[in-house]
Amino acid sequence: MRILIILSAAAVVLCAGLVGILALAQRRLIYPGAYQDVASVGERAAPAGTEAITVGTADGERLHALWRAPRPGCGVVVSFHGNASMPEFHAERFAADPWRAAGWGVLAPAYRGYPGSTGAPSEEGLIADGLAAVAEARARAPGAPVLLHGHSLGAAVAVAVAARLPPAGAPAGLYLEAPFDSLVSAARVHFPAAPGWLLRDTYRSDARIAGLRGPILIVHGTDDPVVPERLGRRLAEAGKARFEALPGDHVSILGARDKEAVALFGGARACPDAAAAEVR
Repeated sequence: MRILIILSAAAVVLCAGLVGILALAQRRLIYPGAYQDVASVGERAAPAGTEAITVGTADGERLHALWRAPRPGCGVVVSFHGNASMPEFHAERFAADPWRAAGWGVLAPAYRGYPGSTGAPSEEGLIADGLAAVAEARARAPGAPVLLHGHSLGAAVAVAVAARLPPAGAPAGLYLEAPFDSLVSAARVHFPAAPGWLLRDTYRSDARIAGLRGPILIVHGTDDPVVPERLGRRLAEAGKARFEALPGDHVSILGARDKEAVALFGGARACPDAAAAEVR
């Protein structure tokens, strides 16, 4: 009996220690890209067709971002990367076909605390970054429709930004890849014993997406080990979104539905001179 008591006490202490570590290190786990030893921005070339710019936030941070202007009358994709990623991949993707052929531009920022950007990441901070990116896109392309795109954590940022924008400034739509319904749900996949109240940043996309205007397309891999398909499906149900499950994992599905997205988000609002510009 005494041995059982000792073992039980040791298990409690061990669990408490693990919870304590998670509590102290959670933002390193949520935002690993801000703490990784990666190449500086100066060593990374801007993808072809884009230029590096600096975006200022309302609370004084300065964000590294990549920009490609749309054709006159066309829209801009504001793209938010995943928690361990950088904006270069999405900037390159949205600056190429089929987006380029349809006249779209792109603005892809690096979150605060990530390479090239000042500050430290947090949920409210990333939402502020997203709002600043939308404001920058609209300042550089006045009157252009804005499509919010996000992958993984970036999808949560996109949903939160859309929910914060006033009705008059609502985006043209949301294009979400491998999203989760909340960070609490996503954390339970990897840390099932950790209490939900432990999280300082919860990213309740399921609560924020309800009532958003404009079309929403959610794409998810059926074999995603990072964010299981069921979490994306829950978000789609909460937002009455179009949901597409594809064979693939957390990364392999990126861009797999870009042609469909261009048709969905640009079909009715396609800029009038896009086709003519391609012919020339």
